[in-house]
Amino acid sequence: EGGGNMAASGAGAPEGWCGPERPGAGGLALLGLAPSAPSCPHGPALLFVKTSQGKEEGRRFYACSACRDRKDCNFFQWEDEKVSETRLAAREEYNRNHQPPFTHRQNVERYKNFVLLPLSKRRFCQECQQLLLPAEWEKHSDHQFLCDISSAQLKSPSQLLYPLENKKTNAQYLFADRSCQFLLDLIIGLGFRRVLSVGTPRLHEMIQSKASQEDFRVRSLLLDIDFRYSQFYTEDEFCHYNMFNHYFFGGEAARETCRKFLYQDSGERVIMVTDPPFGGLVEALASSFKKLMAMWKDTEKEGHNNQEMPVFWIFPYFFESRILEFFPSFSMMDYQVDYDNHALYKHGKTGRRQSPVRIFTNLTPSMIVLPVEEGYRFCTICQRYVSSGNQHCEICNSCTSKDGRRWKHCVLCKKCVKPSWFHCKNCNCCALQNHTCEKTDAVCFVCGKAGHKRSTCPSLSHT
Repeated sequence: EGGGNMAASGAGAPEGWCGPERPGAGGLALLGLAPSAPSCPHGPALLFVKTSQGKEEGRRFYACSACRDRKDCNFFQWEDEKVSETRLAAREEYNRNHQPPFTHRQNVERYKNFVLLPLSKRRFCQECQQLLLPAEWEKHSDHQFLCDISSAQLKSPSQLLYPLENKKTNAQYLFADRSCQFLLDLIIGLGFRRVLSVGTPRLHEMIQSKASQEDFRVRSLLLDIDFRYSQFYTEDEFCHYNMFNHYFFGGEAARETCRKFLYQDSGERVIMVTDPPFGGLVEALASSFKKLMAMWKDTEKEGHNNQEMPVFWIFPYFFESRILEFFPSFSMMDYQVDYDNHALYKHGKTGRRQSPVRIFTNLTPSMIVLPVEEGYRFCTICQRYVSSGNQHCEICNSCTSKDGRRWKHCVLCKKCVKPSWFHCKNCNCCALQNHTCEKTDAVCFVCGKAGHKRSTCPSLSHT
């Protein structure tokens, strides 16, 4: 989770996305998926444009959708580059060699054989992150491995597998039990019976572990780029998927599995829960999520009318404006999502140490009941649950705090700001007291023009 997928991040992209002619200083804009895009081991590459300061339009290039560090995937190609037949053949060979050692179907067969073994013969190679059958022991003899793998461990693969925590490439932070249980209780309470778990392996795992209970009716399909999960789940429970380019590695068969899962048989309502890497490009994620929502809409044309597939997108609060740009129907809940293996994003801390991760949803906010015992209360004016420190501002007519602390209203900015901020006459806005005032003659990092910053650059918004 946070997310179970590799992070294609705009920040730091010039270092990561580089090729034969390393792009120099300037900005980056994502142009999206081109129909004839070349592929790397992570599926079709994304098209970007590199802009230099003062120039209108930069040179376009393709780069890996999933990795931003070239040590993890060094795919790079200028859009107008003529690629020789030899290089194309070498690329195809490289892509083939970088596929997992077993197919999903082979992994399912291996699992069936593995569970038939007595406990003393069940081994898991920690270096290869692979369940081992006795015939393979010798090949892994100099590796570290775990012995006596129990059925309980097999049902909790997220705890058996190493989380992929390299911040530049993978950001696999896993929900803490508290947040996972809260999400599942919320989903059940809202009447959903199917969960499309996009990059949320621990939620999927919790649902799967309860599936044998008689009164438990919820089902889950995990879409994740981490192929290690194919060792533990069948082709109806897991699809190898890249959420940055909406790519199903299993081809049409996997796409059909997803389509069938989204079909609301007997009125079983579906919700998508996604927890992408926080370094992920919001544009790329939004594009994929819209395609999954469209897939849901196409399953039953009459019933959906103008509805959207219900979604919980779990992401830091400071991306709120970017998410709302792509999904105006979404709103941000105050609930703080926390993670087991993240030093900062843990529950119970105060001030800036509180988790910045929130739930963005297109469901009516008043329906999302937050636990009172954890310090949430219902605001009758806003008609939603808010953090107890989030006081209603009569001027803004809203509970304005984003980070759990009580915010204060600035008359000059005409909005509420963080309690540690003060109005700066030079910048004509609120900022930290010891901030560096922005130069009035500063130019935009993307287009090189004055009068706006990179985040509000017009050349970004149209992409």
